[in-house]
Amino acid sequence: MSTDLSTLTAAAGTWEEMAAKFKALEDRYEKDVHGVSLGESWIGLSANAANARFTVTLKELQGAQKEAKAVARVLRDAHTQLTDLRNRLKAIRDDAVKAGMRVSDQGTVAFDTERLTQTERTAYVHDPDFQQTARTQANEWAEKLVQAVKAVTDADDGIRLALDAAVLDSDPMDGTFNGFNRNPQASPYPSLEEAGKAANMPKDRKDVPAWWQSLDPVTRGILLKEKGDELRAAGVMDPRYQWRSPDPGSGRFDTEEPTPEDLWFHARALGIATAGDAIGQTGASRNMLHYLRGTGETLDLDVDRILADDLGFRSEIQDQHVARNQDAWRRQALEEFHKAGGTETVVVPVESRTRHSTLGSDEWFHAVGSNAHNVSGFVTVTPDTHGGAPRVSLDYQVNVWDRYNWDPGKSTPFLDGLVNISDDDMGRLHKVGFGREFDMQGGSSTHHHDLDGSTPPTIAPQDQGREGTRGDVSRGEEKNR
Repeated sequence: MSTDLSTLTAAAGTWEEMAAKFKALEDRYEKDVHGVSLGESWIGLSANAANARFTVTLKELQGAQKEAKAVARVLRDAHTQLTDLRNRLKAIRDDAVKAGMRVSDQGTVAFDTERLTQTERTAYVHDPDFQQTARTQANEWAEKLVQAVKAVTDADDGIRLALDAAVLDSDPMDGTFNGFNRNPQASPYPSLEEAGKAANMPKDRKDVPAWWQSLDPVTRGILLKEKGDELRAAGVMDPRYQWRSPDPGSGRFDTEEPTPEDLWFHARALGIATAGDAIGQTGASRNMLHYLRGTGETLDLDVDRILADDLGFRSEIQDQHVARNQDAWRRQALEEFHKAGGTETVVVPVESRTRHSTLGSDEWFHAVGSNAHNVSGFVTVTPDTHGGAPRVSLDYQVNVWDRYNWDPGKSTPFLDGLVNISDDDMGRLHKVGFGREFDMQGGSSTHHHDLDGSTPPTIAPQDQGREGTRGDVSRGEEKNR
């Protein structure tokens, strides 16, 4: 907060003076050295060889000027942007204090009880709701300060990256080894803060969607162009929605003593699961076997196979999630495009509202049944190279969540109705530790939809096969199997 940022502009001035000195040196070198190899008094192979070397040195002196000016520009930009970010941080701190908070030099925020009147302080001490409200407000102000500090940190990292790029020899074939940068390029990012954020993608996948959301639309466009496959694999299309099971299921795990009847039922359930695999209900078989193993680990759902097998679910995704939202998503993305100047590719994250339904196909009704689902992804707006209307497209994945558990008082038919299994009996296996309920979740492969035309969204998933391929959930090649 107290750092003297004027040293940045002073340093920028020094670099500009250095560029001017290199210019004077270039002029003398071009006249007194390089020019000798161009005169009529020196000709032949030695003159040609000297001219080539002299030209390299001359261009290095020119490159030194460009590099020095580039460094000066970075430093001036750094001064401007850091000053703005520091003022923003100070404003948040001042607003927190006005709102009744106490902010330490280290940024710790607490409700300032010393500013309360005696009556207010008495009410605060005896009112838990008052105290909870004060803590909540303090936490909110603390988070605002954390984000403001992070913006400064990101900008600082962006400055480092910009300086590194300014002094990096951009042409390894220019006749020098690690020489001056003869062609420094301005950063494509909207700000030094954005450059720093772009370089610091979280390592933990669960944090990637929030990081992706925090970026400027232009920054997302740059990153997607540079390393789209890597970003998709890292999870930029993952939903931000945090699913929680609304159903308590069968209760606590392994809290009752098993009986011989439980052992017999466990063996029967294993037989049903094995038979289901034999008749082609590999998804249902896989999930039941996972339950009977009793690990409780979250299971990855094969959403592509669900889409391929269940026409009703596929239609719901197309109609209720994509078609219903595509016009609003398109308008939102075009607004960001024009806000950014209408000349840069922008990418806007989108996510539909989570809905609940029950899968209709026999296999997936047994494997998953009722579930929560949405779609998440991003809309890309690309400018037309000839000045025409921009292109707008949607890339998205289908997300599914559920809890594999059993509802007391119900029963479930298996093997085309030949066997009826009591949910109470299956749930008891959880209680005695022979089975364990678990969460299921998964995302589909990426689907693309053109938002410029009138063609309705269509999902055409490719079933990866069920005979030993990667899509065969019964063959042991996927997680949890």
